[in-house]
Amino acid sequence: MYDLANTIFALGVGSLYFASWITDNVEGLPSALRGNGDADLALAVVVDAAMVVVIVLGPWIGARSDHRGPRARYLIPATLMAVAPTFFLATASPFGSLLLYGLALVGFNLGAVVYDAMLPDVSTPENIGRVSGIGIAVGYLGSLAAWAIGEVLLDSRGYPVVFRTIAVAFLLFALPSFFLVRERPRPAAAGPPPRLAGSLRHLAAAWRRTRLYPGVTRFLVGRFFYTDAVNTLIAGFLTIYAIEEVGFSDAQVRDLLIVAIAGSILGGLLGGRLVDVVGPRRLLHWTLHTWVVAFGIGIAAGAAGSQALAWPLGALGGLALGSTWAADRVYMQRISPPRFLGEFYGLYATVGRFATILGPLLWGLVVTVLDLPREAALGVLLALLITGRVILQKVDDGARDWSEADLVPEA
Repeated sequence: MYDLANTIFALGVGSLYFASWITDNVEGLPSALRGNGDADLALAVVVDAAMVVVIVLGPWIGARSDHRGPRARYLIPATLMAVAPTFFLATASPFGSLLLYGLALVGFNLGAVVYDAMLPDVSTPENIGRVSGIGIAVGYLGSLAAWAIGEVLLDSRGYPVVFRTIAVAFLLFALPSFFLVRERPRPAAAGPPPRLAGSLRHLAAAWRRTRLYPGVTRFLVGRFFYTDAVNTLIAGFLTIYAIEEVGFSDAQVRDLLIVAIAGSILGGLLGGRLVDVVGPRRLLHWTLHTWVVAFGIGIAAGAAGSQALAWPLGALGGLALGSTWAADRVYMQRISPPRFLGEFYGLYATVGRFATILGPLLWGLVVTVLDLPREAALGVLLALLITGRVILQKVDDGARDWSEADLVPEA
C-alpha cells in the first residue's frame, strides 16, 4: 500500500498536475525564476535543490533507522513532510507553492529510503522478490489513481482540490505501513545515533564503507547510469518526445501513458516472481537488454515520425520499468550487510537523485546547446544504459557469508 501511496504522489504531483499548474501561473513567480517566460527554470531549480538535500540526508536518515528501534518512527514524519505541503499546493502563491513542492519532494524521497529498508521485515529470502514485485505492481495502480483523480476533479473543482485529494490518498494508503507492519527486532547499536550536524561526514564515511563489501560500490555506480537514462525518460521527456518527434496529440499521449502503466503493472508482477526464480542480477540484466531494445525502437520512431512504432515502445518500456524496480531493490538488499541496510539504501536513493539531476541536464545540453535532434538525446540515454549494464557485469548476487559484526551491531 505504501508503494501505491507514494506513486500517487510521484505521478499526480511530480509528473502531471503541479507542472501544469505552475506553468499556468508562471507570471506569479519572481522574474529570476521565469527564464524565457516559462516555468522550466523554476521547476529545475526547486527539484535540483530538493535532490541535493536528499543526497545529503538520505544516508543519514537510513543510518538512524539502522541504529535502534522501529523504522516506522522515521517513515511517519518523512511521509507527513510530503503529505502536508501537498495538501496546500495551489492555495499559496506560485512562489510559496514552489517552496511547498520542494519540501514535499524531500519528504517523499526520505520516506522511500526508510521504506525500502523495511522490505526484509515483510518477506523471507525465498519470497522477497515476489513481495517486492507485488509492491511495484500495486504501486503502478497508484499511477492510475492519480490519473483518475485529475480526470474526475480537475475540470470541475480545480487544482487545489486535486492536490488535497492526492495528499489525503497518500496518507490513507500509507497508514498500513505505519501501524500494521511488525518489524523484526534489531539490537541497538552502541553509542548515540548519527547526528544531523555530521551528515556530510557520514555520507563520505558511508561511501568508504561500501568498499568493504564486494560489489556494493560497483552496483551503485552502475545503478547511477541506468537510472539516469530511465528516470530522465519518465520525468516528462518521453511526453515531449512523443509530441514533438512522433506527432502525438495530448489525448494520444494520455493513451500511451495508460499502455505504459499497464505494462509496468505486469512487469512488476512477473519481475517479482522471476527474481525469486532466476535471481535479481540475471533479471536486471534481462531488463536492461529490454530497455536497449525499447530505446532503439524510440529512436527509429522519432527518425521516421512513425506513431505505429511508439505504441510498442510504451508497452515494452512499461514492462521493463516494473521489472527494473522489482529487481534492483532486491539486488541492493542481497549484497548489503544487514547491519548497514538502511544506510546503504540511503546511498541507493542518493545515486537515483544524482541521476534525476544529471539526466535532464544532458538532454538539455544535446537538444538546446548543441542543437541536435531529440533522437540524439535518446541515443545519449541509450549509451548510459549500456554503460550501466557493462559496469554491473562483475557484480554477483550470490549469498554473502556475513560476519557476526555485519549481522548484529556491536554491544
